[in-house]
Amino acid sequence: MALRREVSTPDARRFSEDDLVAARDAGLLTDSSHAALVAFLRRHRDDEAERRDAGREPQALAIRFDLTHVLWYAGTLVVMLAMGVFTTEAFNRLGGAALTATGLLYGAGFLALCHHLWHGRGLRTPGGLAAAVAVAMVPLSIYGVQDMLGLWPAGEPEPVRYRDFFPWISSSWVWMELGTIAAAALVLSFYPFPFITFVAAVALWFLSMDLAGWLTPDRVANFALRREMSLWFGLSLVFVAWTIDLRGRSRGDFAFWLHLAGAAAFWGGLSWRENSGEWLNFLYCVINIGLVLFSLLADRRIYAVFGGLGIAIYLGHLAYDVFEDTLWFSLALSGIGLAIIGLGLLYHKHRSALERWVDAKFPEALRARRDESAP
Repeated sequence: MALRREVSTPDARRFSEDDLVAARDAGLLTDSSHAALVAFLRRHRDDEAERRDAGREPQALAIRFDLTHVLWYAGTLVVMLAMGVFTTEAFNRLGGAALTATGLLYGAGFLALCHHLWHGRGLRTPGGLAAAVAVAMVPLSIYGVQDMLGLWPAGEPEPVRYRDFFPWISSSWVWMELGTIAAAALVLSFYPFPFITFVAAVALWFLSMDLAGWLTPDRVANFALRREMSLWFGLSLVFVAWTIDLRGRSRGDFAFWLHLAGAAAFWGGLSWRENSGEWLNFLYCVINIGLVLFSLLADRRIYAVFGGLGIAIYLGHLAYDVFEDTLWFSLALSGIGLAIIGLGLLYHKHRSALERWVDAKFPEALRARRDESAP
């Protein structure tokens, strides 16, 4: 008689490995999907046992992203933007000491709120978001210290406003970014919440451009340098996120925000490059098509979003610049659209066979992640 292992789901239904075998034999699960699901449920059962031993509540199999989560994330972003991008001139006139004190008080307050929600109430999402706000206060605190003591790089004009940290490349911001990255790493060791990695990723992106300004001060104002650094940094961050995906995700989807930041940095640097020639513009379109295909391989829809935007930009370029006076362009483009729809229908018809083929080619870690995220 086979050994039965039962796993509880949040709605109190129970499934055994025998049930999964039956689903596989009925053709509802592929062999690889069955193996990945069994492995995931076993890990989940072991994690629940560890949480019970530690006196913590067991986590649900999946987190619903509903109106409550939207409000939590929206409130967090409003606080971050209010204390950064949308600070007024009056805020800057407080002086360095007051700015440092403000940043430290905000950071300490949100860390205390995080600790209460995380450990006291068992609310990890709002607690983790509070920790992310605390990390976002670090550059303000460091800016205040630099402003108070005049610690700005030699040969570079002193920054006028804190909010210039966000739109302008400058070697003055390097220490602020390093401090933010270090703070994010420290907070993550106590409160492993994926959104904190987004704050660190943005700071890394800024650092990649501002460090170039530090090393080549004569090119600080060169927008081309900023574009190139953004492109290559984004590509590197995508590689890091892909590597994290290959290792699996047992404590949360930390790679998601790295994928988002990496895709935005890479696509932004790519889209704002000066393409002098139709072959380069066509290559831009091909790269964006590659992003769409990569989204299928990586199971990350964000690449399809940016790739689709890039394809639309290229088609707009053809319509407004290349074929402006060509009668048949709109009709031909409509035909291309219909062909794409037909391709979608063809994919839908043969989806199961294609997914089995992809599963056979996928690394085991990615195969398990695809099965976990499947609806």
